Amino acid sequence: MDFYKDEISIMQKRLEEIASKNTASEVMKDLEHFQNQILIQSNTISSIKHHIKREEKEIEANIASNPVASDHRKTEDHAEEREMVQSFESNFENLRKEYNTFLSKRL
Repeated sequence: MDFYKDEISIMQKRLEEIASKNTASEVMKDLEHFQNQILIQSNTISSIKHHIKREEKEIEANIASNPVASDHRKTEDHAEEREMVQSFESNFENLRKEYNTFLSKRL
């Protein structure tokens, strides 16, 4: 998730660069669209990180309450978390493609 946070930061800087050079209403409309999408993706990253952190704390609490048993138990599959990350990655890849198409026209 940190990788995506860094990428979002780079995307935002490029949008600011384009905004400083272009004031046409069509460009501003596209910029606003991408800024909104970046905000949504940032919020999704925060939500996923929070969810994972909560799961980590639960695992730590289970280990602390019975450390011997933790060595002999199978760890559960975290399908929900995997689905959250896969969905995010798919959405982000679509945004990245759309964003790069926009950049190729404006830079």
